[in-house]
Amino acid sequence: MAVQLYCFGESGHSYKAALTLTLCGIDWAPVFVDFFNSETRSKEFRKLNVMGECPVLVEGSLVLSQSGAIQTWAADETGKLGGQTSAQAREVLRWLLWDNHKMSSLAGSQRFLLNFLHEEKRPQEVIRWQAGRLEAALGTLDAALQGREFLVGRDVTLADLACCSYLFYEEPFGFSRADWPAIDRWLDRIAGLRGWAHPYDMMPGSPADRA
Repeated sequence: MAVQLYCFGESGHSYKAALTLTLCGIDWAPVFVDFFNSETRSKEFRKLNVMGECPVLVEGSLVLSQSGAIQTWAADETGKLGGQTSAQAREVLRWLLWDNHKMSSLAGSQRFLLNFLHEEKRPQEVIRWQAGRLEAALGTLDAALQGREFLVGRDVTLADLACCSYLFYEEPFGFSRADWPAIDRWLDRIAGLRGWAHPYDMMPGSPADRA
């Protein structure tokens, strides 16, 4: 029976989990969560995940939330994408923690404010502050990729799949691939991996559905 992943296409955190499951070769099926109609705030969803967030992975009695936890579960189950040595595994974890704090938290919230929140409700001071923080995070990522194909070792790992997630979305949020050549080349390499698909193709739910 396929693993169930509660997710929606606009969620970069869900995309990390979905892409990791796919590249690990785990059979999974998406369960659409209607985030934009407040499903994650419902009592039913909170019974599944008290944190009220996507993604959530369900396999039998196992219920696992938070994208990093789901990614590491997939790597542990398959022996893939977690790094080839203990030193690499620690480096992968370092990037997962960095991404959740410095990259995805900023890219995700900035993208939401600029694209999915009504214009009159957008907090301009917050947007300006986050723009500077996101610029710094992108600078860190681009510098780390100079002269490298992937973030850890010679092959793709969870580190890459975590840090790339929001950067594949086209909605404007202060990131342009042309401004970051090393990131641009890295994203092309990830997109060239067998099994890769755009988040809107990999999971149900997209802005076009609500147009």
